[in-house]
Amino acid sequence: MKLEHTIRTLKFKFDAGTSRGVLKDHPTCLIKISLLDNSDKYGLGEAAPLVNLSEETLDQVINFLPELGVSLKNVQLPKSNDEAFAIAQRLVPKTLPSLVFALETALLDLMNGGMRQLFKNSFYSEKKDITINGLIWMGSPDFMREQVDRKVANGNKCIKLKVGAIDFTDELDLIQYIRNLAPKTVIRVDANGGFPNNEVFVRLEELNKLDVHSIEQPIMPGQFEAMQLICKRSPIPIALDEELIGYHEKSRKHELLKILHPQFIILKPTLLGGFRATLEWINIAQTLGIGWWLTSALESNIALNAIAQFAGEFPDNGYQGLGTGQLYENNVQSPLEINGEFLGYNQKSRWENILF
Repeated sequence: MKLEHTIRTLKFKFDAGTSRGVLKDHPTCLIKISLLDNSDKYGLGEAAPLVNLSEETLDQVINFLPELGVSLKNVQLPKSNDEAFAIAQRLVPKTLPSLVFALETALLDLMNGGMRQLFKNSFYSEKKDITINGLIWMGSPDFMREQVDRKVANGNKCIKLKVGAIDFTDELDLIQYIRNLAPKTVIRVDANGGFPNNEVFVRLEELNKLDVHSIEQPIMPGQFEAMQLICKRSPIPIALDEELIGYHEKSRKHELLKILHPQFIILKPTLLGGFRATLEWINIAQTLGIGWWLTSALESNIALNAIAQFAGEFPDNGYQGLGTGQLYENNVQSPLEINGEFLGYNQKSRWENILF
């Protein structure tokens, strides 16, 4: 097989605020794989590590691509999903999880005819859309209320709110605003590790008064005793996100979840090392009675399509975090469409022809 790549810098339509700062753009590496004797059909994948969050940098991904290209020249097209996963695991170091994911995606795409179909399920065939949460980005109180108004008007029954960067009283006021506007809305909050350890339980109690569904990563990862205590005593369910990054061996994943035992885990294939790694997390979580859902990690529609089709393998798993396709001015044009709280695939639409 032959490997090509191109860099695309995604431009946010607005300043996207998080507890780690404001995002204005997001560079991503798109890869293309084709057979050496037939370049007409090809598979696409995307490696989009996040600065200050992913294990690897985009430069590290790009620097490894020549070696990967040489390796792929001697590799046959896989005949099954497991074989595709095994190839990606063998050819890419685990320390480059976004590239493992990109290669898995491209191999599955090419294996299924180069039509951007990775999994043969009801999502791709337009028979069943995926329910998604509506994401509210940080900013001024007015900006955040405007986002809430739009999400509620669009029919979103689950809203995810970034917290931990602005005044906590303002954040509570916004949650109360959501409660008043749409009392039955499911409200998830994501602190991205932004709560001070000495204030975390006071804040969790305040969030509990507003019937918050769950909170992602209330404190910074790696503080096992503190996180274990929070997961055990929190009045609202804890969902671990950043805490999972860097765990590649199945035994270590099991140990982490058994010790901390959160109520939920958030699974981002770009950060965790692809579909095979994500399936391991799912299997371990289910064994321990821990819930989970999938989210994208600010990738383009190439990766979003892959994660959405993967989510289609698990019907009726609640609200997924896959509403990021409308964030960018220059996203890859795709058949992905958001209609209210649903993400669907429109077979009548076409993928953008990306130049490599």
